[in-house]
Amino acid sequence: MRRISRRNFLNDSLLLAGSALLFPSRIRSSAEKLYPSYLQLEKEGILSQRIEKLYSFYESCSLCPRDCRVNRSKGQTGKCRATSRVKVSSAFPHFGEEAPLVGKKGSGTIFFSNCGLRCLYCQNYTISIEGEGVEISDQQLAEIMVKIQKLGCHNINLVTPTHYVPNIVHAIQKAIPLGLSIPMVYNTGGYEKLEILELLDGIIDIYLPDCKYMDSAMASKYSEEAYNYPHYAQIALKEIYRQVGDLRVNEKGIAVRGLILRHLILPNRIAGTEEFLKFVAEELGTTTYLNLMGQYRPEYKAFQYPELARRLKRSEYTEVLNWAKKYGLNRLDK
Repeated sequence: MRRISRRNFLNDSLLLAGSALLFPSRIRSSAEKLYPSYLQLEKEGILSQRIEKLYSFYESCSLCPRDCRVNRSKGQTGKCRATSRVKVSSAFPHFGEEAPLVGKKGSGTIFFSNCGLRCLYCQNYTISIEGEGVEISDQQLAEIMVKIQKLGCHNINLVTPTHYVPNIVHAIQKAIPLGLSIPMVYNTGGYEKLEILELLDGIIDIYLPDCKYMDSAMASKYSEEAYNYPHYAQIALKEIYRQVGDLRVNEKGIAVRGLILRHLILPNRIAGTEEFLKFVAEELGTTTYLNLMGQYRPEYKAFQYPELARRLKRSEYTEVLNWAKKYGLNRLDK
């Protein structure tokens, strides 16, 4: 939920359609598995199967726990307001993410339009709720990914990707012959379904979820009746951890695989932060890399709710750090 800058090369990237941006493939022994992991799935012929399965969800959409069951292939829209054609707001090297993602060259963020969670305090509401952006083809998305890599970014950071997962995976496959060879970061609000995450196993190397609530009533009130958020988010976090485990970095401190777990601290304990930290310690482990985000500020409709209409107090953030210490969680993003 970090506010984005406006330096954007999306429009330039659209001009790359049909261009041949080729990068030399890495030479590896046949016994060594390819990295990023999506290269291995493509080599084994599995990626095409995953894409076919994922696209089938558009016919009666159940990509997220909303389960709207609309036919997005025919232009129908559900809670997220998205069709089956991917829509992108911006794409650029981002230097405001966690240090293991940014390094010296930045995290290559692609901000996808629309969102199924629809939090009433969203800082990027013009993108996530109002749908600011441009519809593009999967091929164009692939070329944007390759251009990001060419700029030297350490990863492709997919921001709010859930409702466009079929297009994204298809674009990854199309980008491989163009030389794509940096890891994918799945930057999500945590509102995920197990069966979709299972189809992403071996495609995503770095997960970046934000666990927002631990209480159903709070999720329902502040995220447009997403009462089932805590249930699905906790299942999702366990599956993500099963797939990639703790964050690992290379010799330069750049993330190569694993989980970076975010939690936006809301005023007045609305997010259930202590319960969240207890869950992380007990279900994922005390070595989980955590970003306890204290940058909340009222945006969008938050001013209509007195309990959300202010910034976080220093005492509230200190309280959270004390809870983290209480549960033995000390691998915190600085």
